[in-house]
Amino acid sequence: MGNISNPSADFTSDQADFPDTLFKEFESSQCSDSLSICSSGKESKLLSSELLRHGRLLRHTLDLMVQAQQRLGGMVQEPESPKSPVALLNELRPGLRYACLSERAEGRKLRSFVMAVRVDGRIFEGCGRSKKLAKNQAAQCALRALFNIRIAPEVRTGLKASRKGCPHLPQDFADSIFHMVREKYRSLVGGCSPAHARHKSLAGIVMTRGLDLRHAQVVALSTGTKCINGEYLSDHGLVVNDCHAEVTARRALLRFLYSQLEFFLSKRPEDWEESIFVRHKERGYRLRDNVHFHMYISTSPCGDGRLNSPYEITSDIHSSRHLMRKHRSHLRTKIESGEGTVPVRSRGPVQTWDAILQGEHLITMSCTDKITRWNILGLQGALLSHFVEPVYLHSVTIGSLRHTGHLGRVLNQRLERLGPLPTTHRRNQPLLSGLSSADYQQHGKASCVSINWTLGDTQVEVVNTATGRRRETGTPSRLCKHALFTRWSRLHRKLGAHAPSSCDHQLMYIEAKMAARPYQTVKQQWFRSLQETGLGTWVKKPPEQEQFLLSV
Repeated sequence: MGNISNPSADFTSDQADFPDTLFKEFESSQCSDSLSICSSGKESKLLSSELLRHGRLLRHTLDLMVQAQQRLGGMVQEPESPKSPVALLNELRPGLRYACLSERAEGRKLRSFVMAVRVDGRIFEGCGRSKKLAKNQAAQCALRALFNIRIAPEVRTGLKASRKGCPHLPQDFADSIFHMVREKYRSLVGGCSPAHARHKSLAGIVMTRGLDLRHAQVVALSTGTKCINGEYLSDHGLVVNDCHAEVTARRALLRFLYSQLEFFLSKRPEDWEESIFVRHKERGYRLRDNVHFHMYISTSPCGDGRLNSPYEITSDIHSSRHLMRKHRSHLRTKIESGEGTVPVRSRGPVQTWDAILQGEHLITMSCTDKITRWNILGLQGALLSHFVEPVYLHSVTIGSLRHTGHLGRVLNQRLERLGPLPTTHRRNQPLLSGLSSADYQQHGKASCVSINWTLGDTQVEVVNTATGRRRETGTPSRLCKHALFTRWSRLHRKLGAHAPSSCDHQLMYIEAKMAARPYQTVKQQWFRSLQETGLGTWVKKPPEQEQFLLSV
């Protein structure tokens, strides 16, 4: 599986581009040796039409066999019984291979599996109580999508997809989210230099009212794959530490949430109606019931969500599987200025300022780890928790290197032993999906810039990922701690009556975060759960970077 030539390759790195070779072992060649002459477009079209006619003939044959079985009272001999979806698909595309994306226990005896197969460049997944049922469902999806073949109802192919068993987003909806983010990005960078327009990773957040795409909006967008150099850390919150696309897209979303809360400072009732928040009698504000946020990421998030994919194992199958099981779901960290992740080392839970300034590498938790944290604590963070209830992602769509069954296992397995949560929080399980066709990923070395944009901005902001500041001027980014704390302080003064931590004296940044007690309680419960399950210790940055006051 995945016959990679270099067994020591680090698949957590964005330098690993596999647009053509990633899944080559999971599908047969479109033109076999006996059909090597099918090179012209006309002959390819003829071949496709022949396959479609063959598919219709097989479907008609299946119908006749079912009717014959009914007439004979079920006495049809076994060889003449209808073919399973896997067998039928194998006749149309010989040599297909299936991969098990996830295996989850649901009690002592109940188990669920997610199997995947690649056919004609598209990946189809199925889930079921056994690998056989999951394979049948994956094959049935491929038959229906590619050949318009629908298996007779008598053939059971596994479980019905649901948020609990097989949490997939409808494919058309996921593709629409991707197109909206891509088109918004293209419109924003049209006037930028070619260097700024290039990206290795793109992330965006789309807001919908219900699941109606007619009024959907891209509210936050970002690019980037690197983190700050330790020497540029700021003890006044003036830099952006993590410039990976999904992380900065979430910080861009925070600016959107602040703007929506600021509508309530207006004297006009129509502004209150426009806001996505409504007043809550106990805790200030909460999202309207029909408001959903959907994140698109052009490549699998770094960390365990990318490392342990069954599509990306080395040629030594047995040793690779052992390695995958040993480190499955473990926390991983990003290294400053580089790409890729490494397992959390047995160091203290907090990095020290002196060690960083003396040359020790600054480390940051992986994007997989941060997304899992958002699924428990919410996207809003500690500061906004003073005003609003947790805000969760409704769905996540992955572009290239997409393995939603594996990613779902990573996100869900870490929640199993978390214990009871306060009524305001939940174990969020976002719907997951890939794309119907692979997203294009640019080749070459990743750019050292990160672009961010929030709905309402007139233009994008370009950040130097090494310094965490604006590239052209060296001034602080609008996503830095200091900028977001400034907006929070303004809201805290005007909406402080709804905040449980209202006080007269000026708060430091860290004090304001720690004052969000329910949020901090759940966070500490989350950290303990990771340690008790042997998944590692969440490593924090030096505390000095959060011990600052706003200048008066």
